[in-house]
Amino acid sequence: MRKWLKVLLVSCFLLIGLGGLTSCGRQQLKQDSWSTIKQRNKVIIGLDDSFVPMGFRAKSGQLQGFDIDLARAVFKQYGIKVDFQTIDWSMNATELNNHTIDLIWNGYSVTPERQKVVRFSKPYLQNDQILVTLKKNHINKFSDMQGKELGVQAGSSGYSALESEPKLLKQYIHKQTPVLYDTFNEAFIDLNAGRIKGLLIDKVYANYYIAHQANRNDYQTEDGGFAPESFAVGMRKSDKTMQRKINQAFKKLYRDGTMAKISDKWFGENDAMKQD
Repeated sequence: MRKWLKVLLVSCFLLIGLGGLTSCGRQQLKQDSWSTIKQRNKVIIGLDDSFVPMGFRAKSGQLQGFDIDLARAVFKQYGIKVDFQTIDWSMNATELNNHTIDLIWNGYSVTPERQKVVRFSKPYLQNDQILVTLKKNHINKFSDMQGKELGVQAGSSGYSALESEPKLLKQYIHKQTPVLYDTFNEAFIDLNAGRIKGLLIDKVYANYYIAHQANRNDYQTEDGGFAPESFAVGMRKSDKTMQRKINQAFKKLYRDGTMAKISDKWFGENDAMKQD
C-alpha cells in the first residue's frame, strides 16, 4: 500500500511540474522580449545560410548578404549585437517560438499562413517566384513542365505558392508532387545534372546565382503569374516593441540612404521598398 502511495505522490509531483513548465512556456510566448534582448545586448537571427544574396556563407566561411548588412545596420542604431544562427528553414517558426532565435530574417516572405503564427515588420523588398530551367530543355512556359520533375526548397515561399495556386504549375509536374530540397544550392546541382527539369525559386536568388555562373546563357527564367511577395522580418506575436523598433530603424535607414546603398551593393540597383 505504501509503495502505491509513493508512486501516486511521485506521479502527482511530475504532473504538477510538467504543468508548471507548460504554463511557463505559454507565459514566455506572451512576453514582449525587447527588454530581455536589450539587457543581454544580443539579438539572435535565424537564417538559411545558403540563400544568396540575402544571407549566405562566403568561401571564407563568413556570413554576408543583403539581409546580413541590413540587420546589422538596424541594430547598430540600438547598440545591440547581432548573432546569426543557421537553422532548418522548414522549422523556422518552431525555432522562433521555442526562443532558440529571436527573429526570422533571410528573404522571409509575408504570406497569409505565416501571418497566423508570426508578427511581421514592414516589408523592405519585393520578390517574385520564377521557374528556372535550362534552355536546352525548351521549357518556355509553365505548361511545358507537363510530367517533368520540379524542384522546390522545403518550407520556402515558393513551396507555399505552388500549393496555394496549384493550377498555375503544380497540375503539370510529375505526379503533381515537387522534389523537396533543404537548400537552393542542392536544387541547382540537380537541375544542372538533369535530375530535375525545373526549379521554382525566389527571383532575387535566381538572378544572382545565374549572373555568377560561367555558363549563364544556358539558363532561362519564366514568370508564370504567381502573386508578387514582400520580404519582411518575422518575430513572435508578442514582440510588439521589436516590431516598432525595426520599423523605426527601416524608416531612418531609408531616409538617410543606407538602404539604397545596401541594395546597390547586392543588386546593382535600388530595389528597397519605400518606408513611410
